[in-house]
Amino acid sequence: MFINPLLLVTIVSLGLLSFYYAYFFLKLNTYKTSVSTFSGPVSIIVCAKNEFQNLKDKLPVILNQDYPNYEVIVVNDQSVDDTAVLLKEFEKQYPNLVVVTIEKHINQRPGKKLALTLGIKTAKHEYLLLTDADCLPNSKNWALQMCNNFNTADIVLGYGGYEKKNGLLNKLIRFDTFIVAQQYLSYALVGQTYMGVGRNMAYKKSLFFENKGFANHLHIPSGDDDLFIQEIATKNNVSIEIIEQAHTTSAVIEKWGEWAYQKRRHITTAPLYKTKFKVLLALYPYAQFLFWTSLLLLFLLKAPMQFCTILLGVKIILSYLVNYKAMKALKVIDLYWIHPVYEIVYLSIQGIFVLLNIISKPKKWSR
Repeated sequence: MFINPLLLVTIVSLGLLSFYYAYFFLKLNTYKTSVSTFSGPVSIIVCAKNEFQNLKDKLPVILNQDYPNYEVIVVNDQSVDDTAVLLKEFEKQYPNLVVVTIEKHINQRPGKKLALTLGIKTAKHEYLLLTDADCLPNSKNWALQMCNNFNTADIVLGYGGYEKKNGLLNKLIRFDTFIVAQQYLSYALVGQTYMGVGRNMAYKKSLFFENKGFANHLHIPSGDDDLFIQEIATKNNVSIEIIEQAHTTSAVIEKWGEWAYQKRRHITTAPLYKTKFKVLLALYPYAQFLFWTSLLLLFLLKAPMQFCTILLGVKIILSYLVNYKAMKALKVIDLYWIHPVYEIVYLSIQGIFVLLNIISKPKKWSR
């Protein structure tokens, strides 16, 4: 008596997943990067709080970009390590470096919105390129590749990946990063932009001030790369950049607890999204959950094997077809062959995070 309803649920959820594959994710597979040339002056902004080692290792790559006219603004956000000393030394070596310091006695909310605002106000140029202190550009052409998109757009969404290391946690973090990127990049391609990542994105300074900065969500620590982007994005002013030279790479979290807390913290912003984005972003994982759960129950109830096998085969084939080019472009192709397994594990973990946040939301910006 349960087999027919379960079969219907499986078919409907598979149909919904097929819609997401065809309408959203296939766009990313066929996307071609910009070939135009942009040479307008650019301000690169990096916010840093106790990032001495990261700045020492990575800032020289940002300061030595193959770009004709740019400045690098580093906002030293109340660091208590040797960041200030390091930046003074860099100022002597690099004339294009500008340092902004937030003194320790200044009271501010958690997060980097104050630091980012001060960096933007300090910027001399209209075109802003943003990254974090722990991000390493993949090439000396990072700024050029990202900013080439300013010829046709006011906002540029890039990709920030993580280092490849051994272990299940590393694979899950990189798979999570891919899934998030696949969604926000694909949605942008169909005119439904809802976020970027602070690790690698760009926009015009004038958009920031026309929107009154982060005024609408100053009460929460996050939102500078999703709520703000939702406010300034239109169907026609956004471009994406996925070429490898334009990626950034960050050191990966190596403790399960830290990653879990970070993911739970990110989830707290979602209730503030526009309704259409909340619906679109919720339907996809719900469809995944319903498909895998109902299919498992069909197998356990010994439903006709041919129906179960066909439904599973269709899902697996579609998933492999849709994800190959995207996973290759975003440098997670090593996860490709068993990515359906990662999908199930990742979906389960995300569900746990959501349930934990219902019980008790993270109260601090960091652990």
